[in-house]
Amino acid sequence: MLTSTDFSGLINERFFRNFLPIPASNSLKLRGITPDFELADITHKRPVRLSDYRGKQSVIIAFTRIFTEKQYCPLCYPHIKALNENYEQFSGRGVEILMITSTDRQQSEKVVQDLGLKMPLLSDRACGVFRAYEVGQALGAPLPGQFVLDKQGKLRFKHLFSFLSPNASVEKLLEVITQVAS
Repeated sequence: MLTSTDFSGLINERFFRNFLPIPASNSLKLRGITPDFELADITHKRPVRLSDYRGKQSVIIAFTRIFTEKQYCPLCYPHIKALNENYEQFSGRGVEILMITSTDRQQSEKVVQDLGLKMPLLSDRACGVFRAYEVGQALGAPLPGQFVLDKQGKLRFKHLFSFLSPNASVEKLLEVITQVAS
């Protein structure tokens, strides 16, 4: 029996806005302050402002590609799962992971439920934060990227998408956090 893949909801305004390839060309400087933002945390149902973490704790901003609540990027899905499975390792070291997706609130709520996400999943449907961090875009969605900020909010590490290395591994992020803390 043949099964079909459900692509409903994939073709929308966001898809067309992010269709043309724009490579990651991040100009954010290490040890500089990154752009502030406020987005809805779908996991914990509250607004999250990046600047609220300054002076309090380190943050990993993890941009990810989720096309719809039914279609995950095959390169990002394992990364989302790995960060969620290791969330306690990060939070135990005083680090918050802010995962940012371009899916809307309804799609994001389904993702949180389906994956049992513990970390905040922030919805950036307009892709303004993706653009502010210059992660690039292709084939209907922004590209993934990871940014580690120290307690003062200064950028200490950034990883931008490439086909050879689509996402920074959990091990690499833990290594960076250890270096930032010392």
